[in-house]
Amino acid sequence: MQTKKNTSRRSFIKKTALASSIFIVPRHVLGGPGYLAPSDRLNLAAIGAGGKGRSDIMNASVQGREKVVALCDVDFSGSAKSSVEAFPKAKLYNDYREMLDKEKGIDAVTISTPDHVHGPAAAFAMERGKHVYVQKPLTHNISEARKLTQMARDKKIVSQMGNQGGSNPLLDMVQKWVDTDAVGAISKVQVWTNRPVWPQGYAMPEPDESKKPDDLYWDLWLGPAPNRPFTPNLHPFNWRGWWDYGTGALGDVGCHLIDIPFRTLGLKYPTDAECSVGSVYTQMWTADYHPEGCPPSSFITLHFGATEKSKSPIEMTWSDGGIRPSHPDIIPANNDIGGPGSQNGVLMIGEKGIISTNINDSSPLTPKLYLNDGTTDFGPEVENNEEPEYGHQRLWVDACKAGFDSPEHKALTSSFDYAGPMTETVLMGNLAIRSYMLRRENSDGKMDFYARKKLLWDGENMRITNLEEANQFVGRTYREGWEM
Repeated sequence: MQTKKNTSRRSFIKKTALASSIFIVPRHVLGGPGYLAPSDRLNLAAIGAGGKGRSDIMNASVQGREKVVALCDVDFSGSAKSSVEAFPKAKLYNDYREMLDKEKGIDAVTISTPDHVHGPAAAFAMERGKHVYVQKPLTHNISEARKLTQMARDKKIVSQMGNQGGSNPLLDMVQKWVDTDAVGAISKVQVWTNRPVWPQGYAMPEPDESKKPDDLYWDLWLGPAPNRPFTPNLHPFNWRGWWDYGTGALGDVGCHLIDIPFRTLGLKYPTDAECSVGSVYTQMWTADYHPEGCPPSSFITLHFGATEKSKSPIEMTWSDGGIRPSHPDIIPANNDIGGPGSQNGVLMIGEKGIISTNINDSSPLTPKLYLNDGTTDFGPEVENNEEPEYGHQRLWVDACKAGFDSPEHKALTSSFDYAGPMTETVLMGNLAIRSYMLRRENSDGKMDFYARKKLLWDGENMRITNLEEANQFVGRTYREGWEM
Protein backbone atom coordinates (compact mmCIF):
# COMPACT_ATOMS: atom_id res chain seq x y z
CA MET A 1 0.00 0.00 0.00
CA GLN A 2 2.86 2.35 0.76
CA THR A 3 4.39 1.65 -2.66
CA LYS A 4 1.13 2.50 -4.45
CA LYS A 5 0.82 5.69 -2.46
CA ASN A 6 4.36 6.79 -3.31
CA THR A 7 3.87 5.89 -6.97
CA SER A 8 0.63 7.87 -7.12
CA ARG A 9 2.29 10.84 -5.48
CA ARG A 10 5.19 10.80 -7.97
CA SER A 11 2.71 10.55 -10.87
CA PHE A 12 0.75 13.51 -9.50
CA ILE A 13 3.90 15.61 -9.16
CA LYS A 14 5.00 14.77 -12.71
CA LYS A 15 1.57 15.66 -14.17
CA THR A 16 1.46 18.91 -12.21
CA ALA A 17 4.96 19.83 -13.35
CA LEU A 18 4.12 19.19 -17.01
CA ALA A 19 0.94 21.22 -16.76
CA SER A 20 2.79 24.19 -15.32
CA SER A 21 5.92 23.74 -17.52
CA ILE A 22 8.08 23.28 -14.42
CA PHE A 23 11.20 21.18 -14.98
CA ILE A 24 11.61 18.34 -12.49
CA VAL A 25 15.21 17.54 -11.52
CA PRO A 26 15.79 13.77 -11.65
CA ARG A 27 15.58 12.10 -8.24
CA HIS A 28 19.11 10.74 -8.51
CA VAL A 29 20.35 14.33 -8.74
CA LEU A 30 18.22 15.47 -5.81
CA GLY A 31 19.34 12.57 -3.66
CA GLY A 32 22.99 12.58 -4.66
CA PRO A 33 24.98 9.93 -6.53
CA GLY A 34 23.43 6.49 -6.35
CA TYR A 35 20.20 7.73 -4.76
CA LEU A 36 17.08 5.59 -5.05
CA ALA A 37 13.72 6.41 -3.54
CA PRO A 38 12.96 4.11 -0.58
CA SER A 39 9.95 2.76 -2.48
CA ASP A 40 12.13 1.60 -5.40
CA ARG A 41 13.65 -1.88 -5.55
CA LEU A 42 17.40 -2.19 -5.76
CA ASN A 43 18.70 -4.34 -8.62
CA LEU A 44 21.20 -6.69 -6.97
CA ALA A 45 23.74 -9.17 -8.33
CA ALA A 46 26.00 -11.67 -6.61
CA ILE A 47 29.63 -12.39 -7.51
CA GLY A 48 30.04 -15.73 -5.79
CA ALA A 49 26.63 -17.30 -5.20
CA GLY A 50 27.51 -20.39 -3.17
CA GLY A 51 28.66 -20.85 0.41
CA LYS A 52 28.81 -17.48 2.16
CA GLY A 53 27.70 -15.92 -1.11
CA ARG A 54 24.28 -17.50 -0.71
CA SER A 55 23.61 -15.95 2.69
CA ASP A 56 25.01 -12.60 1.56
CA ILE A 57 22.70 -12.28 -1.45
CA MET A 58 19.75 -13.75 0.45
CA ASN A 59 20.16 -11.25 3.29
CA ALA A 60 20.74 -8.38 0.85
CA SER A 61 17.47 -9.23 -0.92
CA VAL A 62 15.68 -8.60 2.41
CA GLN A 63 13.20 -11.46 1.95
CA GLY A 64 12.37 -10.43 -1.60
CA ARG A 65 12.04 -6.71 -0.92
CA GLU A 66 14.89 -6.09 -3.38
CA LYS A 67 15.31 -7.62 -6.84
CA VAL A 68 18.13 -10.07 -7.57
CA VAL A 69 18.71 -9.76 -11.31
CA ALA A 70 21.93 -11.75 -11.84
CA LEU A 71 24.10 -14.40 -10.21
CA CYS A 72 27.73 -15.09 -11.05
CA ASP A 73 29.62 -18.20 -10.00
CA VAL A 74 32.39 -20.32 -11.49
CA ASP A 75 30.60 -23.54 -10.49
CA PHE A 76 26.81 -23.68 -10.38
CA SER A 77 26.92 -27.41 -9.69
CA GLY A 78 27.92 -26.83 -6.08
CA SER A 79 26.28 -24.89 -3.26
CA ALA A 80 25.43 -22.06 -5.67
CA LYS A 81 22.52 -24.23 -6.87
CA SER A 82 20.49 -23.09 -3.88
CA SER A 83 20.85 -19.45 -4.93
CA VAL A 84 19.62 -20.31 -8.42
CA GLU A 85 16.60 -22.00 -6.87
CA ALA A 86 15.95 -19.01 -4.61
CA PHE A 87 16.16 -16.51 -7.48
CA PRO A 88 14.89 -18.38 -10.56
CA LYS A 89 14.51 -15.19 -12.65
CA ALA A 90 18.12 -14.09 -12.16
CA LYS A 91 20.41 -14.34 -15.18
CA LEU A 92 23.40 -16.64 -14.69
CA TYR A 93 27.02 -15.83 -15.50
CA ASN A 94 30.36 -17.48 -14.88
CA ASP A 95 32.52 -14.36 -15.46
CA TYR A 96 31.73 -11.28 -13.37
CA ARG A 97 33.33 -9.04 -15.99
CA GLU A 98 30.83 -10.22 -18.60
CA MET A 99 27.94 -9.86 -16.16
CA LEU A 100 28.78 -6.30 -15.19
CA ASP A 101 29.35 -5.22 -18.77
CA LYS A 102 26.09 -6.74 -20.03
CA GLU A 103 23.72 -6.07 -17.13
CA LYS A 104 23.66 -2.28 -17.17
CA GLY A 105 20.75 -2.08 -14.73
CA ILE A 106 22.64 -3.56 -11.75
CA ASP A 107 22.74 -1.09 -8.85
CA ALA A 108 24.81 -3.04 -6.32
CA VAL A 109 26.71 -6.32 -5.97
CA THR A 110 27.67 -8.68 -3.20
CA ILE A 111 31.16 -10.17 -3.60
CA SER A 112 31.70 -13.47 -1.81
CA THR A 113 34.52 -15.18 -3.68
CA PRO A 114 37.84 -16.60 -2.49
CA ASP A 115 40.02 -13.82 -1.07
CA HIS A 116 42.23 -13.35 -4.13
CA VAL A 117 39.27 -12.17 -6.24
CA HIS A 118 37.82 -9.66 -3.75
CA GLY A 119 39.93 -6.69 -4.82
CA PRO A 120 39.77 -7.07 -8.62
CA ALA A 121 36.03 -7.83 -8.59
CA ALA A 122 35.22 -4.90 -6.30
CA ALA A 123 37.34 -2.51 -8.35
CA PHE A 124 35.71 -3.70 -11.59
CA ALA A 125 32.26 -3.12 -10.10
CA MET A 126 33.07 0.27 -8.60
CA GLU A 127 34.58 1.49 -11.86
CA ARG A 128 31.10 0.93 -13.32
CA GLY A 129 29.39 2.82 -10.53
CA LYS A 130 28.06 -0.20 -8.61
CA HIS A 131 27.74 -0.15 -4.86
CA VAL A 132 29.61 -3.07 -3.28
CA TYR A 133 29.34 -5.43 -0.33
CA VAL A 134 32.61 -7.38 -0.06
CA GLN A 135 33.22 -10.36 2.20
CA LYS A 136 36.03 -10.23 4.73
CA PRO A 137 38.90 -9.82 4.45
CA LEU A 138 38.23 -6.84 2.22
CA THR A 139 41.22 -7.74 0.05
CA HIS A 140 44.05 -10.19 -0.43
CA ASN A 141 46.76 -7.63 0.43
CA ILE A 142 47.36 -4.20 1.92
CA SER A 143 47.78 -2.31 -1.35
CA GLU A 144 44.39 -3.48 -2.61
CA ALA A 145 42.67 -2.39 0.60
CA ARG A 146 44.13 1.11 0.27
CA LYS A 147 43.04 1.31 -3.39
CA LEU A 148 39.46 0.21 -2.72
CA THR A 149 39.13 2.64 0.18
CA GLN A 150 40.17 5.57 -1.99
CA MET A 151 38.12 4.39 -4.97
CA ALA A 152 34.94 4.23 -2.87
CA ARG A 153 35.47 7.86 -1.86
CA ASP A 154 36.36 9.07 -5.34
CA LYS A 155 33.49 7.32 -7.09
CA LYS A 156 30.97 7.91 -4.29
CA ILE A 157 30.27 4.23 -3.75
CA VAL A 158 28.26 2.93 -0.80
CA SER A 159 30.45 0.13 0.54
CA GLN A 160 30.34 -2.44 3.30
CA MET A 161 32.68 -5.27 4.29
CA GLY A 162 31.18 -8.56 5.43
CA ASN A 163 32.31 -8.58 9.05
CA GLN A 164 28.72 -8.65 10.22
CA GLY A 165 29.61 -8.60 13.90
CA GLY A 166 30.47 -4.93 13.48
CA SER A 167 26.71 -4.32 13.45
CA ASN A 168 26.14 -6.31 16.66
CA PRO A 169 24.47 -3.91 19.15
CA LEU A 170 26.28 -5.63 22.03
CA LEU A 171 29.47 -3.94 20.86
CA ASP A 172 27.97 -0.81 22.40
CA MET A 173 28.45 -2.46 25.78
CA VAL A 174 32.17 -2.94 25.13
CA GLN A 175 32.42 0.60 23.76
CA LYS A 176 30.82 1.98 26.91
CA TRP A 177 33.35 0.17 29.12
CA VAL A 178 36.16 1.70 27.07
CA ASP A 179 34.65 5.18 26.92
CA THR A 180 33.89 5.31 30.65
CA ASP A 181 37.44 4.19 31.49
CA ALA A 182 36.06 1.16 33.33
CA VAL A 183 39.33 -0.79 33.10
CA GLY A 184 41.63 2.23 33.01
CA ALA A 185 44.28 2.76 30.37
CA ILE A 186 44.43 -0.29 28.10
CA SER A 187 47.99 -1.17 27.13
CA LYS A 188 47.70 -4.80 26.03
CA VAL A 189 45.30 -6.67 23.77
CA GLN A 190 45.41 -10.43 23.19
CA VAL A 191 43.54 -12.00 20.26
CA TRP A 192 43.44 -15.70 19.40
CA THR A 193 41.65 -18.33 17.32
CA ASN A 194 41.40 -22.08 16.82
CA ARG A 195 41.79 -21.58 13.05
CA PRO A 196 42.98 -23.03 10.75
CA VAL A 197 40.28 -25.69 10.72
CA TRP A 198 41.22 -26.62 7.12
CA PRO A 199 44.37 -28.41 5.87
CA GLN A 200 47.36 -26.07 6.15
CA GLY A 201 51.11 -26.14 6.67
CA TYR A 202 52.09 -28.73 4.07
CA ALA A 203 53.17 -28.77 0.41
CA MET A 204 50.77 -27.62 -2.31
CA PRO A 205 48.89 -30.61 -3.78
CA GLU A 206 49.97 -31.73 -7.24
CA PRO A 207 47.81 -30.71 -10.22
CA ASP A 208 45.50 -33.35 -11.62
CA GLU A 209 43.23 -32.12 -14.41
CA SER A 210 41.43 -35.46 -14.55
CA LYS A 211 39.74 -34.57 -11.26
CA LYS A 212 38.31 -31.22 -12.34
CA PRO A 213 34.51 -31.05 -11.95
CA ASP A 214 32.84 -30.73 -15.34
CA ASP A 215 30.96 -27.57 -14.39
CA LEU A 216 33.91 -25.73 -12.82
CA TYR A 217 35.42 -22.90 -14.87
CA TRP A 218 38.92 -23.29 -13.49
CA ASP A 219 40.54 -20.39 -15.38
CA LEU A 220 37.87 -18.04 -14.04
CA TRP A 221 38.38 -19.46 -10.54
CA LEU A 222 42.09 -18.63 -10.80
CA GLY A 223 41.24 -15.08 -11.85
CA PRO A 224 44.19 -12.81 -10.99
CA ALA A 225 46.32 -15.66 -9.57
CA PRO A 226 49.15 -17.25 -11.58
CA ASN A 227 48.10 -19.76 -14.21
CA ARG A 228 48.14 -23.31 -12.86
CA PRO A 229 46.61 -26.61 -14.00
CA PHE A 230 43.59 -27.76 -12.03
CA THR A 231 44.65 -28.73 -8.54
CA PRO A 232 42.37 -30.81 -6.31
CA ASN A 233 41.50 -29.78 -2.77
CA LEU A 234 41.46 -26.03 -3.40
CA HIS A 235 37.91 -25.36 -4.61
CA PRO A 236 35.50 -24.77 -2.93
CA PHE A 237 37.06 -24.13 0.52
CA ASN A 238 40.62 -25.33 1.14
CA TRP A 239 42.14 -22.47 -0.87
CA ARG A 240 42.34 -20.53 2.41
CA GLY A 241 45.75 -21.95 3.32
CA TRP A 242 47.59 -20.93 0.10
CA TRP A 243 48.94 -17.43 -0.43
CA ASP A 244 47.97 -17.22 -4.11
CA TYR A 245 44.31 -17.51 -3.13
CA GLY A 246 43.78 -17.17 0.59
CA THR A 247 44.94 -15.23 3.62
CA GLY A 248 45.06 -17.96 6.24
CA ALA A 249 43.62 -17.80 9.73
CA LEU A 250 44.06 -14.03 9.91
CA GLY A 251 42.05 -13.53 6.74
CA ASP A 252 39.35 -15.91 7.86
CA VAL A 253 38.55 -14.48 11.29
CA GLY A 254 40.95 -11.58 11.88
CA CYS A 255 38.35 -9.11 10.63
CA HIS A 256 35.90 -10.52 13.19
CA LEU A 257 38.31 -10.61 16.14
CA ILE A 258 40.70 -7.70 15.60
CA ASP A 259 37.69 -5.59 14.67
CA ILE A 260 36.65 -5.44 18.34
CA PRO A 261 39.72 -3.66 19.78
CA PHE A 262 40.41 -1.76 16.54
CA ARG A 263 36.89 -0.29 16.60
CA THR A 264 36.39 0.32 20.31
CA LEU A 265 39.88 1.69 20.95
CA GLY A 266 39.97 3.84 17.80
CA LEU A 267 43.22 2.30 16.57
CA LYS A 268 45.10 3.45 13.48
CA TYR A 269 47.91 1.84 11.49
CA PRO A 270 50.35 -0.26 13.55
CA THR A 271 53.90 1.00 13.85
CA ASP A 272 55.61 -2.38 13.55
CA ALA A 273 55.02 -6.11 13.19
CA GLU A 274 56.93 -9.24 14.11
CA CYS A 275 56.08 -12.90 14.20
CA SER A 276 57.08 -16.47 14.82
CA VAL A 277 55.45 -19.50 13.24
CA GLY A 278 54.94 -23.14 14.10
CA SER A 279 57.27 -25.58 12.35
CA VAL A 280 56.72 -29.12 11.12
CA TYR A 281 59.68 -31.55 11.06
CA THR A 282 59.49 -34.60 8.84
CA GLN A 283 63.27 -35.00 9.06
CA MET A 284 65.78 -34.34 11.83
CA TRP A 285 67.00 -30.76 12.38
CA THR A 286 65.43 -29.33 9.22
CA ALA A 287 61.99 -27.77 9.35
CA ASP A 288 59.73 -28.34 6.36
CA TYR A 289 59.73 -25.30 4.09
CA HIS A 290 56.54 -24.43 2.20
CA PRO A 291 56.52 -20.66 1.58
CA GLU A 292 53.66 -21.04 -0.90
CA GLY A 293 51.29 -21.75 1.98
CA CYS A 294 50.38 -20.50 5.43
CA PRO A 295 52.04 -22.12 8.46
CA PRO A 296 50.21 -24.47 10.85
CA SER A 297 50.28 -21.78 13.55
CA SER A 298 51.61 -18.29 14.10
CA PHE A 299 52.17 -15.67 16.78
CA ILE A 300 52.05 -12.01 15.76
CA THR A 301 52.89 -8.86 17.73
CA LEU A 302 51.74 -5.40 16.59
CA HIS A 303 52.26 -2.06 18.32
CA PHE A 304 50.03 1.01 18.06
CA GLY A 305 50.46 4.58 19.15
CA ALA A 306 48.13 6.14 21.70
CA THR A 307 44.73 7.26 20.41
CA GLU A 308 41.99 9.45 21.86
CA LYS A 309 40.28 6.38 23.33
CA SER A 310 43.27 4.24 24.32
CA LYS A 311 45.34 7.08 25.85
CA SER A 312 48.47 4.93 25.91
CA PRO A 313 50.51 2.88 23.41
CA ILE A 314 49.09 -0.59 22.89
CA GLU A 315 50.66 -3.97 22.22
CA MET A 316 48.40 -6.40 20.39
CA THR A 317 49.22 -10.09 20.06
CA TRP A 318 47.55 -12.56 17.71
CA SER A 319 47.87 -16.33 17.93
CA ASP A 320 46.30 -19.03 15.79
CA GLY A 321 46.52 -22.78 15.39
CA GLY A 322 44.85 -23.31 18.76
CA ILE A 323 47.48 -21.39 20.74
CA ARG A 324 45.84 -19.06 23.23
CA PRO A 325 46.95 -16.69 26.01
CA SER A 326 47.38 -17.75 29.61
CA HIS A 327 44.31 -17.51 31.83
CA PRO A 328 44.36 -14.15 33.69
CA ASP A 329 44.29 -14.38 37.48
CA ILE A 330 41.25 -12.14 37.89
CA ILE A 331 39.10 -14.39 35.69
CA PRO A 332 37.96 -17.47 37.67
CA ALA A 333 39.82 -20.57 36.55
CA ASN A 334 36.62 -22.40 35.60
CA ASN A 335 35.37 -19.53 33.42
CA ASP A 336 36.13 -19.51 29.72
CA ILE A 337 38.17 -16.64 28.36
CA GLY A 338 36.77 -15.28 25.12
CA GLY A 339 34.15 -17.65 23.72
CA PRO A 340 33.03 -21.19 24.54
CA GLY A 341 35.93 -23.49 25.31
CA SER A 342 38.24 -20.46 25.09
CA GLN A 343 38.73 -21.35 21.40
CA ASN A 344 38.43 -17.80 20.06
CA GLY A 345 38.51 -14.50 21.83
CA VAL A 346 39.80 -11.07 22.71
CA LEU A 347 41.20 -9.81 26.00
CA MET A 348 41.62 -6.05 26.45
CA ILE A 349 43.81 -5.59 29.49
CA GLY A 350 43.78 -2.33 31.43
CA GLU A 351 45.09 -0.90 34.69
CA LYS A 352 41.90 -1.73 36.58
CA GLY A 353 40.71 -4.91 34.90
CA ILE A 354 40.01 -6.89 31.74
CA ILE A 355 37.37 -6.89 29.00
CA SER A 356 36.78 -10.34 27.49
CA THR A 357 34.73 -11.12 24.36
CA ASN A 358 34.07 -13.95 21.96
CA ILE A 359 34.63 -13.81 18.19
CA ASN A 360 32.62 -11.04 16.58
CA ASP A 361 30.80 -12.86 13.76
CA SER A 362 27.34 -14.29 14.36
CA SER A 363 28.45 -16.13 17.49
CA PRO A 364 27.23 -14.74 20.82
CA LEU A 365 29.65 -11.92 21.66
CA THR A 366 29.35 -12.65 25.42
CA PRO A 367 31.09 -9.43 26.54
CA LYS A 368 32.42 -9.69 30.09
CA LEU A 369 34.03 -7.13 32.37
CA TYR A 370 36.30 -8.24 35.22
CA LEU A 371 37.72 -5.60 37.56
CA ASN A 372 40.63 -6.08 39.95
CA ASP A 373 38.38 -5.23 42.91
CA GLY A 374 36.11 -8.20 42.11
CA THR A 375 33.38 -6.24 40.31
CA THR A 376 31.98 -7.89 37.19
CA ASP A 377 29.50 -7.01 34.44
CA PHE A 378 28.39 -9.58 31.88
CA GLY A 379 26.44 -9.30 28.66
CA PRO A 380 23.86 -11.94 27.71
CA GLU A 381 24.94 -15.47 26.89
CA VAL A 382 22.25 -15.69 24.18
CA GLU A 383 21.61 -12.93 21.67
CA ASN A 384 18.10 -12.16 20.45
CA ASN A 385 18.78 -11.10 16.88
CA GLU A 386 15.80 -9.62 15.09
CA GLU A 387 17.22 -10.31 11.62
CA PRO A 388 20.05 -12.38 10.11
CA GLU A 389 23.60 -11.26 10.84
CA TYR A 390 22.45 -8.18 12.75
CA GLY A 391 20.99 -6.66 9.56
CA HIS A 392 24.51 -6.03 8.22
CA GLN A 393 23.55 -6.61 4.58
CA ARG A 394 20.14 -4.94 4.89
CA LEU A 395 21.68 -1.81 6.38
CA TRP A 396 24.02 -1.63 3.39
CA VAL A 397 21.08 -1.99 0.99
CA ASP A 398 19.20 0.79 2.80
CA ALA A 399 22.30 3.00 2.53
CA CYS A 400 22.58 2.25 -1.21
CA LYS A 401 19.02 3.49 -1.66
CA ALA A 402 19.64 6.59 0.45
CA GLY A 403 22.83 7.42 -1.46
CA PHE A 404 26.48 8.18 -0.83
CA ASP A 405 27.19 10.34 2.23
CA SER A 406 23.60 9.97 3.46
CA PRO A 407 22.96 9.46 7.18
CA GLU A 408 22.31 5.77 6.41
CA HIS A 409 25.66 5.51 4.65
CA LYS A 410 27.52 7.27 7.46
CA ALA A 411 25.90 4.93 10.00
CA LEU A 412 27.31 1.78 8.35
CA THR A 413 29.73 0.01 10.66
CA SER A 414 32.11 -1.34 8.01
CA SER A 415 32.14 1.01 5.06
CA PHE A 416 35.57 1.00 3.43
CA ASP A 417 36.63 4.16 5.28
CA TYR A 418 36.72 1.96 8.37
CA ALA A 419 37.09 -1.52 6.90
CA GLY A 420 40.06 -0.57 4.68
CA PRO A 421 42.45 0.51 7.48
CA MET A 422 41.23 -2.30 9.73
CA THR A 423 41.86 -4.88 6.99
CA GLU A 424 45.32 -3.42 6.41
CA THR A 425 46.09 -4.03 10.09
CA VAL A 426 44.87 -7.63 9.86
CA LEU A 427 46.97 -8.24 6.75
CA MET A 428 50.08 -6.77 8.42
CA GLY A 429 50.24 -10.07 10.27
CA ASN A 430 50.42 -11.94 6.96
CA LEU A 431 53.11 -9.60 5.68
CA ALA A 432 55.14 -10.51 8.76
CA ILE A 433 54.52 -14.24 8.27
CA ARG A 434 55.55 -14.19 4.61
CA SER A 435 58.63 -12.13 5.39
CA TYR A 436 59.55 -14.58 8.14
CA MET A 437 59.93 -17.27 5.48
CA LEU A 438 62.35 -15.28 3.28
CA ARG A 439 65.74 -16.98 3.02
CA ARG A 440 68.96 -17.00 1.01
CA GLU A 441 72.11 -19.07 0.95
CA ASN A 442 74.98 -17.70 3.04
CA SER A 443 78.72 -18.06 2.56
CA ASP A 444 78.70 -21.39 4.44
CA GLY A 445 76.18 -22.87 2.01
CA LYS A 446 73.43 -22.80 4.62
CA MET A 447 70.09 -21.02 4.44
CA ASP A 448 69.90 -17.70 6.22
CA PHE A 449 66.40 -16.55 7.26
CA TYR A 450 67.39 -12.92 7.14
CA ALA A 451 63.96 -11.33 7.70
CA ARG A 452 63.19 -12.74 11.14
CA LYS A 453 63.13 -9.42 12.92
CA LYS A 454 60.74 -6.66 13.96
CA LEU A 455 59.51 -4.93 10.81
CA LEU A 456 59.02 -1.16 11.08
CA TRP A 457 55.91 0.05 9.27
CA ASP A 458 55.23 3.45 7.73
CA GLY A 459 51.45 3.14 7.48
CA GLU A 460 50.78 6.36 5.59
CA ASN A 461 53.21 5.38 2.84
CA MET A 462 52.57 1.60 3.05
CA ARG A 463 56.22 0.64 3.42
CA ILE A 464 58.45 -1.45 5.63
CA THR A 465 61.32 0.92 6.34
CA ASN A 466 63.98 -1.47 7.62
CA LEU A 467 63.74 -4.41 5.16
CA GLU A 468 63.08 -3.60 1.52
CA GLU A 469 62.44 -7.23 0.52
CA ALA A 470 59.40 -7.35 2.82
CA ASN A 471 57.64 -4.75 0.68
CA GLN A 472 57.01 -7.31 -2.06
CA PHE A 473 54.15 -8.58 0.12
CA VAL A 474 52.40 -5.21 0.35
CA GLY A 475 50.83 -5.95 -3.06
CA ARG A 476 51.09 -8.62 -5.76
CA THR A 477 51.28 -9.11 -9.52
CA TYR A 478 48.20 -9.98 -11.59
CA ARG A 479 47.51 -12.24 -14.51
CA GLU A 480 46.81 -10.33 -17.69
CA GLY A 481 43.17 -9.34 -17.90
CA TRP A 482 42.66 -9.35 -14.13
CA GLU A 483 44.57 -6.24 -13.10
CA MET A 484 43.18 -3.61 -10.75
